[in-house]
Amino acid sequence: MVNGKYIDLFIDFDDTLYDTHGNAILALKELYEYLHLEQYFEDPKVFYDDYWNTNIRLWTQYAKGEIERNYLIVERFRHPLSLGKGLNPTEEYCLQASDKFLSLCAVKSGLVEGAQELMDYLRAKGYRMHMCSNGFHEVQYKKLRSCGLFDYFNTIILSEDAGANKPAPQFFDYAFQQSGAMKATTLMIGDNFSTDILGAKRYGLDTIYFNRFPDYPAPEPVTHEVHHLRDIISIL
Repeated sequence: MVNGKYIDLFIDFDDTLYDTHGNAILALKELYEYLHLEQYFEDPKVFYDDYWNTNIRLWTQYAKGEIERNYLIVERFRHPLSLGKGLNPTEEYCLQASDKFLSLCAVKSGLVEGAQELMDYLRAKGYRMHMCSNGFHEVQYKKLRSCGLFDYFNTIILSEDAGANKPAPQFFDYAFQQSGAMKATTLMIGDNFSTDILGAKRYGLDTIYFNRFPDYPAPEPVTHEVHHLRDIISIL
């Protein structure tokens, strides 16, 4: 049924289809209660806000290959936990917090608005779909099954398997090797301009930039820019 230019779609997962941020907000609250952090924080907002700021900074560094996975896992909890009065977060404690947090995240099923409708449409049209993610191997498969999207993808392409993160060209080399796709008929869809869109664009791919913040347009030209996942249906 595919009758346009594209046959294969490389699709980012976190915060493109899967509501990673929304699901993580729920998991972080559950973690706060599980660890009884009210003993150390007068205001939970101090912990939450510092976690998000630290997490964003570390994931940006991780995507650039500046830090390793284990450093990210420990430090994204060490810094916010260290703000707790009388709390001395050891590496072991941070790892335990991370393991619990990831297990809580993995069972959350929330999708970005319009994601289910879009995936149903793309599957019905006959597109070959390949998930392209920098997320951790053991977590992504659980999240895919929890949200019901596992069977929609022909290929699951993860940076840990590729040996490189998006936006590195080595990631896309691996993606094409695993998917059997052809560059001329492949389109990248994602919400992160630096990792998804710029990486794919520099590799020579057409792109759809899912920009959830219309007040901040793409900093350089892209093939398509949308502000809602349903807008992709009119393109494909």
